[in-house]
Amino acid sequence: MKKLLCTAGVLSLALAMAFAGRVKADNDRYNFFDFGGEFHGFQPGNLVLSRSVYVNNPNFVKVGEVLPPGCATTSVGCTPPDMATFDGTYPYVFNNDAVDGSFGVTSPLFLDQLTPFGWRIDTLPVPTDQLVTSFSSKSEGALNLSTDKKYLTFIDYVAQVGTVDASNGNTPGVVDPTNPVGEAFYRAVAKVDNDGHFDFTETNAYSGNNGRAAIYNKDGDVYYTVGNAGNGNNPQPAGILLAAGMQIMTPAHKPESKQNPGTPTPVASFNITEIPANTKADKLGKDDNFRGLTIFDNVIYATKGSGSNGIDTVYFVDTAGTACPKGVGVPVPGATLPTAPITVPPTSTLLLTGLPNNMCVLSGFNTVLAKTSTQPFPFGLWFADANTLYVADEGNGNIGTLSAGNAYADASAQTTAGLQKWTYNSTTKTWSLQYVLAAGLGLGEPYTVPGYPTGVNPNSTNKLFPNGLPWAPATDGLRNITGRVNWDGTVTIWAITSTISGGGDQGADPNRLVMITDGLSATGPNPPPDESFTTLRTAQFAEVFRGISFTPGTGADDDHGKGR
Repeated sequence: MKKLLCTAGVLSLALAMAFAGRVKADNDRYNFFDFGGEFHGFQPGNLVLSRSVYVNNPNFVKVGEVLPPGCATTSVGCTPPDMATFDGTYPYVFNNDAVDGSFGVTSPLFLDQLTPFGWRIDTLPVPTDQLVTSFSSKSEGALNLSTDKKYLTFIDYVAQVGTVDASNGNTPGVVDPTNPVGEAFYRAVAKVDNDGHFDFTETNAYSGNNGRAAIYNKDGDVYYTVGNAGNGNNPQPAGILLAAGMQIMTPAHKPESKQNPGTPTPVASFNITEIPANTKADKLGKDDNFRGLTIFDNVIYATKGSGSNGIDTVYFVDTAGTACPKGVGVPVPGATLPTAPITVPPTSTLLLTGLPNNMCVLSGFNTVLAKTSTQPFPFGLWFADANTLYVADEGNGNIGTLSAGNAYADASAQTTAGLQKWTYNSTTKTWSLQYVLAAGLGLGEPYTVPGYPTGVNPNSTNKLFPNGLPWAPATDGLRNITGRVNWDGTVTIWAITSTISGGGDQGADPNRLVMITDGLSATGPNPPPDESFTTLRTAQFAEVFRGISFTPGTGADDDHGKGR
């Protein structure tokens, strides 16, 4: 019966009802159709949801303590009155973000095995003595299957639960003295197989910021990762430039206690000056502030959708070296995945011009600089086939700037937030946006979370809302996604929502797991009228959802590197 429960697509409503007596668990955290059994391994065809629960301990932060931690040991020192105004109680603790722009608290990470309908089968906790995540770093926690589909990978921090500001701390081997966070923690890639066995590989990459996603290339025995680095002054040290963007690393194959990570090894980089219209470079390293990551047909793709530097768009790594002489193009047929880092220039050259550039903007996607653009904000991406690409747009994050009568009007007014469908024209060699799927997401519609504060947060105000912005979260767009092609010519996509609210940090808002089915051959400019998102799960008090993927072993018989 256990095997029957774990096999995708065979769990009928009648079977769910038969097990209803087993369902009530975890203090009503999960819905009626959850089974909550002991973890016995991932089964192909199910989903995995990465989830974090804040350990609601008031002692994690004490009112009056100086923030960021260890600032007195840095070259920039502490700047009173930057002291905690709230203790560690959720969600009020995140109001400390107003006095500490680096604020966050580490928390445990859990991997929930779900049916495709969102019903929880069991949960695999990530061992907190090996890896934790940061509450409320919303760009973390992405899950990806390896190129052979046998492993699940993600990246987070080597720190204790309850550590303040680990997400903006340095790494031990790449210390920026101008980073106001005077702490250092390794980041680490986690790899887990279908039996729930973990391997961890520590790295000095992403010093001052966070790693966002990782994929294991089985054929090359390497990880590709994306993220951001730097939390200090400009110009950034050479180590920070090396620690940013897209990295390549070899699995450690030994316990964390015996690892000694070396210098970060970047595998790809982009600079806005690759596009001829941009004659002036940005702050070095910040064009590589990547978030989404996928591999399709032996090509690595990444997205950038935040920060004031660079271009918020979809990129790919050009291993052929001929795909984009002017910074924009499409992959060369027969391209191969990289197996070694890019050649790093001497420090004097690195500090002057940055890393060598071997990435391109995917033709048809945005090329307008982030500092002058109000959209898009791409995050996760998934290829249904060689000619169909779905891109999640998380929205602009604005609240209370359009209407004094409706704090959520910003999200409701968006036209590109949600799930974008792009198709490829092989004649023009460019991608075109067909439509944006947003029906059923409830963009800008606040929802209630049991136990969460109601009314307004007086510590979160603006000109239109001088008394405070509302605590209640509302969906603003989508972040990480995964999908599958169905036998009937449709595709189904699962996605994690982004939120807006008047909370101290919107990344701490309880968000949602949603699902939609789209006609693969459908084209724009408008989406099919009968297609709408369904909410499968809503995070509860002190809980957030981060990544979504299929289980290890799903699609293992497919061609490697196809990314499906």
